[in-house]
Amino acid sequence: MNSDRGVLQGQRDFACEAEESLPAELLRQESTDPALSDQPALSASPTDALMEQVVDVDNLERAWRQVKRNRGAPGPDGVTIKQFEPWARENWPRVRQQLLDGTYRPGPVRRKTIPKEGGGARSLGIPNVLDRVIQQAICQVLTPIFDPEFSESSFGFRPKRSAHGAAKQVQRIIRQGYAQCVNVDLSKFFDRVQHDVLMHHVSRKVRDRRLLRLIGRYLRAGVMVEGMLQPTPEGSPQGGPLSPLLSNVLLDNLDKELERRGLRFVRYADDFVIFVKSERSAKRVFESVQRFLTQRLKLAVNEQKSCVRRALGCEYLGFTFVGKRVTIKVTPKKLKAFKRRVKEQTGRSRGISMKRRMTDLNRYVRGWIGYFGLARQFDTFVELDGWIRRRIRMCYWKQWRYPRTKVRNLVRLGVDLDMAVKHAISRKRYWRMSRMPAMRYAMSNKWLAQQGLLSLKQLWSELAPLRGTA
Repeated sequence: MNSDRGVLQGQRDFACEAEESLPAELLRQESTDPALSDQPALSASPTDALMEQVVDVDNLERAWRQVKRNRGAPGPDGVTIKQFEPWARENWPRVRQQLLDGTYRPGPVRRKTIPKEGGGARSLGIPNVLDRVIQQAICQVLTPIFDPEFSESSFGFRPKRSAHGAAKQVQRIIRQGYAQCVNVDLSKFFDRVQHDVLMHHVSRKVRDRRLLRLIGRYLRAGVMVEGMLQPTPEGSPQGGPLSPLLSNVLLDNLDKELERRGLRFVRYADDFVIFVKSERSAKRVFESVQRFLTQRLKLAVNEQKSCVRRALGCEYLGFTFVGKRVTIKVTPKKLKAFKRRVKEQTGRSRGISMKRRMTDLNRYVRGWIGYFGLARQFDTFVELDGWIRRRIRMCYWKQWRYPRTKVRNLVRLGVDLDMAVKHAISRKRYWRMSRMPAMRYAMSNKWLAQQGLLSLKQLWSELAPLRGTA
């Protein structure tokens, strides 16, 4: 869910570069138009005049930079990130006035289905670039209103909070003696959110009817599936900037209920675990929380994936918590997925150069260890390093292809001519050859590093501050 949980990790102020900005001159001209001079000031009414804050020039420029930074595919209208700027210069004044009048109607989203690791598929909704910018602008206005009152036990899609903080919180709770955990899985949360329930909770703090109407229209905008428009009477399309914030607004009611009962819990978006000290209490909590979710929030609970279990050894956000010291480790499932992805990147049949292969692999390895570097598994990462190097040696051996080329390259890398010839004419398969002594000597760890191959061990060591071991 990586790539998909990063939209609202924080409101970051980026340096405003000319090539990244929306046509600011045009926007400022619009905002100072005498015909609009009687509009309320931004600070006049914090909750009644939010739309003016949404279309404020600085807010929109920040939203555009964030959308451009996230990149992403075009929506149903086919307009790409590069094509949006010239389009905005011509059409933005009209869109801005529609937003202020409350008459703007969002376009539908484009359906994209991606496979889940455990089987099944997840449906994403990709909005048009214009709607992504507007949604991001809305989030930047609403986050300061809602976020300060969110629970301290909520970590997903919030400024200065992350999955690492959630994992560390789970570790602390288990260390405090909470031996049982209640794992409740919400069935297709983003597809089954009830619009009336969600809008009821949004309207508690948002008084601007234009903005409420616009959010409701985004929820009901529909989805394009193979060129056909399908209505969305329920759900909040996963893929737009607004959806994560709305999920936190709704599930904050669950957080407050759990806090009222004095329960210890950790929540990251729709993924949460509750901790108690006895199995009997865990079963009672599971039943009561299930009733609250289904009756009060109108959400569906996946009873097959929800369970009561021992806290030690539980899995959360790709981490598992084991041993007397409650050590954080990567789950076996995630390690298996990592090796499967590396095999794809280093597949012998990929018709790409070694430079391109190394670039793709390094990008994935750096991102993976950036997330799982929280785990204390030095020996595991050392083992994975050796396995990756062997995969790369196999790729080089395959790429050299002809015996004469293999001999020439091995000799150039310091291998004796007779040994090079024996290796070149060997009938052993590529994977077996990759572990031969001459191969390890020629393509040593140092040589592979010079070719640009990153080391998991080295990257993990650099992340010591993340683990609190600096």
